[in-house]
Amino acid sequence: MPKHRMLTEFGMGSSLRRQDYTEAARRAVKDALWHNSINMAELFGFPKEAMLIDLEIAVQHPEQVNCDALKSIFPYGQISVTAIHGGLDVPRPDGNPTVIANAAISVSFDMEHTDA
Repeated sequence: MPKHRMLTEFGMGSSLRRQDYTEAARRAVKDALWHNSINMAELFGFPKEAMLIDLEIAVQHPEQVNCDALKSIFPYGQISVTAIHGGLDVPRPDGNPTVIANAAISVSFDMEHTDA
């Protein structure tokens, strides 16, 4: 069956002093999730486990993001995480830069599309 994206949600998170890219990413994911209350699975009669969730995280050093740790934020669904270059490191005069991460969460389902 073909995969159909039904929803994309965005979020932003930061690590102010520790330069922790995974924590900034975690906060970006939570920001995106906490802004919606969409019951996509129920709307289409699917179990929540059928949700195909693609998470894309953008930070200046994607190799420093623990993608597996981010999967545990989601209570259900089939999670795929990709870290890419993006986000922003804001220089600070007294230490490590402030790390800003951006998250894009896309929810899809395997669905059959039939033309009437």
